[in-house]
Amino acid sequence: MAAVPARPLTSGPARPGRLFAGLGRRLTWGRRLAPFAAAGALTLSGLAALTTPAHAAEGPSAYVANFHGDALTVIDTGTNEAVRSIGVGNSPVGVAVDPARTRAYVTNFDDKTVSVIDTRTDAVTATVPVGGNPLSVAFAPSGARAYVANSGDETVSVIDTSMNAVTATVPVGGSPNGVAVTPSGATAYVSNNGTNTVSVIDTSTNTVTATVAVGDAPSGVAVSPSGDVAYVANNSDDDSVSVIDTATNTVTTDIAVGSGPHGVSFDSSGARAYVTDRGSDDVKVIDTSTHSVIATVPVGAGPAKVEVNPAGTAAYATNVDDDTVSVIDTSTNTVSTTITGLDGPYGIAFVPEPSSASAADIDVKLTAQPRLGLLVPYLSYTLSARNTGPEAVTSATLTVKLPRGTSATGLALGCTAAGTTVTCAYGAIADNASAQKTFRVPLHLLSLGQVKVTAQRTASAPTDPNAANDSASASCTAVSVVLVTC
Repeated sequence: MAAVPARPLTSGPARPGRLFAGLGRRLTWGRRLAPFAAAGALTLSGLAALTTPAHAAEGPSAYVANFHGDALTVIDTGTNEAVRSIGVGNSPVGVAVDPARTRAYVTNFDDKTVSVIDTRTDAVTATVPVGGNPLSVAFAPSGARAYVANSGDETVSVIDTSMNAVTATVPVGGSPNGVAVTPSGATAYVSNNGTNTVSVIDTSTNTVTATVAVGDAPSGVAVSPSGDVAYVANNSDDDSVSVIDTATNTVTTDIAVGSGPHGVSFDSSGARAYVTDRGSDDVKVIDTSTHSVIATVPVGAGPAKVEVNPAGTAAYATNVDDDTVSVIDTSTNTVSTTITGLDGPYGIAFVPEPSSASAADIDVKLTAQPRLGLLVPYLSYTLSARNTGPEAVTSATLTVKLPRGTSATGLALGCTAAGTTVTCAYGAIADNASAQKTFRVPLHLLSLGQVKVTAQRTASAPTDPNAANDSASASCTAVSVVLVTC
């Protein structure tokens, strides 16, 4: 087994990459990512020459978390060169980019935090406190939530990405390592390294609804693009990948993959899966139709994670023990390039090249407030259109559906009413800005009981890339015209 390169040591918590020094067996990596005994902290090396500019890359980039460098390395995937670094928290491990491609979340293992990076400027815009020793992070398909596996306190932190704040903490199994969300967003799968299980989280209630027994010391977990299966890398004695049927949450087969499987991911088609084997310094390529290994690709020392680029032409494996990234040509399953100059590379995520077409995502919100004690009591509604970018909104139309028998009054400028439908037209809205329109519904027109009003984005320019946040609703309960709660 290759030894860990020597580094200057200072006092501080142990870091996973150095656990092989003195332990003699790399297979302990996944198991030892739980809270561990004090050892030494590694100093920054290899990144000092890289500077952070005031703007992000123009083309496709890869963000690589440098566990020993307290920074991300930005790789230009066009040239496969490290072009700059971004300082984050202590011991960054996991990294994920949101579906809108505007933000990257980075877990800082020693800080109990997540750094939020604006991918358009490569600037850290927020730091979110989470649980102990956060490892992996994954976004919901809508981008509205991010899920963080906290290996140090057996929980998953749920981050509301609109506020960059934790809104729920979900207890799971021992030493959670990996987390993946289904394409529907309904379920999150968490690999529990310390208890040889996978926790299945219902994202609507933030509760564990099933616990699946898998192999020894599960580390990485990935859900197929179809959502039919989850692959779990069992890092220790089993040396396998467990295949979970997501419809039944049962293991249907185990795939033998070599020595110390650690990270796992699918290509965009779901036809291939890639698994890093830390014990044998290679990446296994799996045909997902047969659940069998079809190729073995030697890479650098101690491969931790592997991800396929957006074009599907290359898989990038981070080699934490020799400070490199191996670029695998997916058509030949051979290493075409080795990228050097990193410092304990671990997590990796891609920022796809911006589309030539402009896009601006509108997040629709609707709130209601009773106005009682007036001559004509009413419900006051505020309809908000928040532009989450990346471009400025030039125009937008939001439509509101009222309950049967009601009508709207007090319409804001730009809003019109026809029967039970209110239509509001919005002008320009800058990136990260909001615009509001208001209207009223007289209480004497309402039937007693629940009053639900819904809103929907019906048109906007430029194109809205995210339909998941295009609608909203507000509910009130009317006991009488003088007793209403919302």
